Amino acid sequence: MSTLLIASNNQGKIKEIKAVLGDFYNEIVSLKDKEIDLETVEDGDTFEANAYKKAKEGMEASGMDTLADDSGLCVDALDGAPGIFSARFAGEDANDTANNIKLAKLMQGVTREDRTARFVCTVCLMRTDGSYTAARGEVEGVIAETPAGENGFGYDPYFFVPQYHKTMAQLPPEIKNTISHRANALNALRQKLKDNE
Repeated sequence: MSTLLIASNNQGKIKEIKAVLGDFYNEIVSLKDKEIDLETVEDGDTFEANAYKKAKEGMEASGMDTLADDSGLCVDALDGAPGIFSARFAGEDANDTANNIKLAKLMQGVTREDRTARFVCTVCLMRTDGSYTAARGEVEGVIAETPAGENGFGYDPYFFVPQYHKTMAQLPPEIKNTISHRANALNALRQKLKDNE
């Protein structure tokens, strides 16, 4: 039981990680908590490559076990785009609004049957001894024609979850945190950690 650094300053993400892995570590801290200024260049060609790179750089900068994730939206009608480019879909300095506008524009005229998509997340836990554990999670959904909901971030207002008849942004955190791609990846990681205890 030690301290885990999360290679992120995204409060929503950190909260989610604490909820799933809180009992494995005495303390879970962010880059900001440790005053580490880290901007990893995400030039990997897979989610796992990017998560690995972020976790490795975080571990090297902090000397602590570090958890990083890379996630994105994969839309079937767009041949899997935006994929690993989800955060900068509308350009290098794009924000959630710009990315969602681009997504909505590209999906205009696409029939409901062809609007299938999934959120994908790979988490990577890099230990100070150089060993690492990675896990992947997904959640299936449909791209909504109009955004809905105030919870969540990123593409959540457009990601409709048929099982709940709501977008990811309309779901309360307690449900989202059990079905999300990040929750699935973290739970898969948690299982791997338990198996290795």
